[in-house]
Amino acid sequence: MKIIRSISKIKKELSRKKRKGLTIGLIPTMGYLHEGHASLVKRARQDNDLVVVSIFVNPAQFGPNEDYMEYPRNLREDAVLCKNEGVDYIFCPSVKAMYPKGYSTYVKVKGLTENLCGKFRPTHFRGVTTVVVKLFNIADPDIAYFGHKDAQQAIVIKRMAEDLNMDVRIKVMPTVRERDGLAMSSRNGYLSSDERRVAPTVYRALQLARDLIRLGDRDAANIRSEMRKMLSPVVSKIDYISIVDPKDLKEIKTIKGGVLVAVAVWIGETRLIDNIEVKA
Repeated sequence: MKIIRSISKIKKELSRKKRKGLTIGLIPTMGYLHEGHASLVKRARQDNDLVVVSIFVNPAQFGPNEDYMEYPRNLREDAVLCKNEGVDYIFCPSVKAMYPKGYSTYVKVKGLTENLCGKFRPTHFRGVTTVVVKLFNIADPDIAYFGHKDAQQAIVIKRMAEDLNMDVRIKVMPTVRERDGLAMSSRNGYLSSDERRVAPTVYRALQLARDLIRLGDRDAANIRSEMRKMLSPVVSKIDYISIVDPKDLKEIKTIKGGVLVAVAVWIGETRLIDNIEVKA
């Protein structure tokens, strides 16, 4: 396994491999890797000749009052996980390399980024799409892998790749959870022991929505209300409880067919997101 920081070096290395006919799987990450990331690597390992994990805490996707400086980083442990999972390259560029002085180009996907997390983090997805385009241009992957926990992000990136005629397949893999249902996330480490104890309520609220839909409830407002009743006693703030069309992420009133049930809540000072897809 090689750890490469230079953009020109990784481009040269991977271009040489592609000329030999080797396929490349890319997992874009911000590091502080966990079993959710490992599951993406395992799938990439099955699908491709080479696996690249990028580790870059992207300042462009953090708002002015968000946790960019506090976001957890541990390249040494990340490298151990990657090596154990058979990663071929870790690409970990500097901020200066990715956004040199005078940088002025950004990518925005309209329509899919105004709802859900985009409503509360208005510059977030512009930062995500911009860095992902850069990583695609640098690594030239055949397939890129993302987790379903960040469902809106995955949908946005899929649309971007389609709209811009990018020669890369986007694979969205299932959310990996702790035994008690909490979706794995690098930010879970922010939770105190008491906060961690109540955090699985987020997933239980999603399961409640799933059960109500399967029992025949088609009133999205009623389902959101029942979820709110479950979440309110244990969270400090609710950003959103939404039931949306998984294609365009627009809120729906009456449930028909498949829907995405998504939540974003604060437990203490930690913002957690989660979602499930449900078919009526």
